[in-house]
Amino acid sequence: DVNESKLDLDIDWPGVFKHAHAVSKTNPFWNELSASNPFVHDIAASNRNKNNKYLSILKEKPYLFSKVSSNRDSLASSGDELDIDCLLRKTSARRSGRSKSVSDFLDIVDNQRFNPHKTTPQKTIPSDVTWLQNDREAYKMAWLSHRQLTRSCLDLEAMSHSPGWAQTQATDIHVVCKLNHEGGSVQLPDSDINIHVPVGHVLPGEFQEVGLKAILNPPSSFNNELSITVSPLIELTLSNLNTKEAIFLEVKVAAKVKNDPLSQVMSDIVCFYSLDKEGPFKKLENCYTYQDTIQVKLRDLSHVMYAVIAVQANKIQPPATNVWDYVQRTISVGIYGPKYIHPTFTAVFTVFGHNYIPGKLTICDIKKGGKNMPPVVFQLWGKHTFLLEKPQDLNISLVSCDPDFEVKMEDQSKNIKEEELKTGEMVRQQFLFSMLGCREMHFFVFLVQIKVLKSSQVTQFHVTTPDPAPKLSGIINRPKRLQNRKEIKSAPLLLIPTVKYPKFQDKTLSVNTYGVALKTVLRQNKIDYLLEYFKGDTIAILGEDKVKAIGQTKIKEWYVGVLRKKIGLVHCKNVKVISREQAMDTADSELTTRNLVEQIALPFKKLTYIYSVVLSTVSESVYDWRALAEVLGYSHMSLDDLNEAHADKESERVAHVVKRMKEDCHANKKKRLFLYELIVALLKIDCQGLVARLTQDTIILTAAVKLGKYWRELAEKLARLTKQQIEAYEVPHQGKNGAVALEMMWKPAYDFLYTWGAHYGDSYRDVLQDLQSALDKMKNPVTKHWRELTGTLILVNCMEVLRASAFSRMEEEE
Repeated sequence: DVNESKLDLDIDWPGVFKHAHAVSKTNPFWNELSASNPFVHDIAASNRNKNNKYLSILKEKPYLFSKVSSNRDSLASSGDELDIDCLLRKTSARRSGRSKSVSDFLDIVDNQRFNPHKTTPQKTIPSDVTWLQNDREAYKMAWLSHRQLTRSCLDLEAMSHSPGWAQTQATDIHVVCKLNHEGGSVQLPDSDINIHVPVGHVLPGEFQEVGLKAILNPPSSFNNELSITVSPLIELTLSNLNTKEAIFLEVKVAAKVKNDPLSQVMSDIVCFYSLDKEGPFKKLENCYTYQDTIQVKLRDLSHVMYAVIAVQANKIQPPATNVWDYVQRTISVGIYGPKYIHPTFTAVFTVFGHNYIPGKLTICDIKKGGKNMPPVVFQLWGKHTFLLEKPQDLNISLVSCDPDFEVKMEDQSKNIKEEELKTGEMVRQQFLFSMLGCREMHFFVFLVQIKVLKSSQVTQFHVTTPDPAPKLSGIINRPKRLQNRKEIKSAPLLLIPTVKYPKFQDKTLSVNTYGVALKTVLRQNKIDYLLEYFKGDTIAILGEDKVKAIGQTKIKEWYVGVLRKKIGLVHCKNVKVISREQAMDTADSELTTRNLVEQIALPFKKLTYIYSVVLSTVSESVYDWRALAEVLGYSHMSLDDLNEAHADKESERVAHVVKRMKEDCHANKKKRLFLYELIVALLKIDCQGLVARLTQDTIILTAAVKLGKYWRELAEKLARLTKQQIEAYEVPHQGKNGAVALEMMWKPAYDFLYTWGAHYGDSYRDVLQDLQSALDKMKNPVTKHWRELTGTLILVNCMEVLRASAFSRMEEEE
């Protein structure tokens, strides 16, 4: 098969090198490949692997080829899941090979995985790279580019603190697909640019290799008073000119002609075609336009062709002043920045003259210390589109929503001139961010505001930065313990994930502290997670820490206790604390480790969660699928079952086990709850750090849903947000009436709580306790009725006693 989504030089390297070695042993780019170019050694070795496979293009009906997106705003709790793309943070993968860039090493530290752009394969078609074999200069340049993409960085520790320089990655997304006589469709990744190849385009037994590439700056000659470009310059390559049928180019453009009769008569969306990048271009007649989509029939085929879509006016008739007055023009903007943020970093605001916003962009004019830096590849952090009636001056401002970061004073507001927009080319403005004080680095949210200077039009949207660069020493050294706090951690992990999880032991809890009830407490209206007891009862106290939470009416301090096989909170003032030796009768306060796990996980029966996030988090953090399968009751599952599901990596196997359990719970909703059973299983393999992370994620989401519009009051108490800062969180979620619908109010609440929680780092217990205290102090506390947050505080306070009783002691490096 053939890969349909490739980088510019993502080709069959083993075949090329084999050919090159046979043709010229004196080639200076070949000598001692394995010694001078370690990445080639692995690639060349793969040539001996008979299982090499390539993916073919997904064959589609030419006129029905389109992308389908879904955006679900519905919430689900307990056994259901929430699938919202905007809440997910994408992760990146570890790439194989001996030579790794600094980004690869940082990815290893992050332990994140990235799924490259894929399309469902359909046909098996062999690869062909004769174009490179027969062109020595092309081979030389391809080799050099490929080598640049895989070079190593020496000073890794220094690189982890730099503002993203030397993150060498390909920036031109270029798809190359090979089709047979049955045809098919080729789409440029992350775009609305397609090529449709009909059946019978080439003879049976022959193949057509189709290449698509977008050149971001279209020809400037098409941008004037009578014409504006609305697509990038599209480069189309064909390998076979022995064709019988024409091909079709389909592009969704950044404009559509207005519906009024004058605009319909005076202007049209047209396609210009050339065999040379610089022109001359000729107008094609075989075009079909529907609103903002144009389909062009290409008959005069060549090995390399160029096309650009433009809106052209016959003439300008007053009151119109230029072609913009005849169309509804969409402006696309992208915010780009380094892969990881640093104490000081640059974000680049970019305006495109079309709606193709690439995922990566090469920035050539970055300055550091007053000196120009080498070109650097920046990642797309966020994008937005809006209608602009005519080219006019724009004011761009970036404002941090986080008090720990600020935009450099002279960079807070910048202008883009009307003349720059008229050129149709990319326009960029740089904004320098810096961190205030010496707090720990964390991702944050900032507001992008676009003002049209000659009108009241304002467009704004929020962007979330990526995480800070991990310290590379973390690959070998364990992170420092949090001072003045008990650390929640999972079973020790090694650099190579060959973790042996401890075996869960169902036995009676070992308790050192007890409390004797000084009074009787019985409640007419039962309150979840609060114990009831009689005067003189002996209550087992789990852990030394106290929990602050609201009782019936007041905020009190509580111990986590056990009485008559039930775990709950007991008011500190109502018990006299004694030692184990002083306790007379402890029979009523005994509990097994199995009962403890099942009870402290009870809040997860009522918490809202995002299934896709839970799945990815667990698959990234559990390193033994068999251990998880056994505690979930799937000890019968074999490696053959996973191989049939094409689960080759350990993370994929773990994900397969979780999916299987999710399906079984869904089939028996009345008796089984997915998240509850998963948390119980993770506690039984001592994944306490993972449980703490899932606890924080689900509590923040559920709290956002419970709060609704009252999140504003919470934001004032927790972070002292001003009205302007609160409004900045709500703007992206406002409807056409300029207000956030009540059913959508959980979204700004979640954005705020997520950003607030990130400040705590790994201090999960502090996040839960501070959130509990803030909610309790509200005018109408939701925690009076929603007690699951209190339940999770019980959970994190029981982790130490659970580990001490349920697992044999393990030697740990300090």
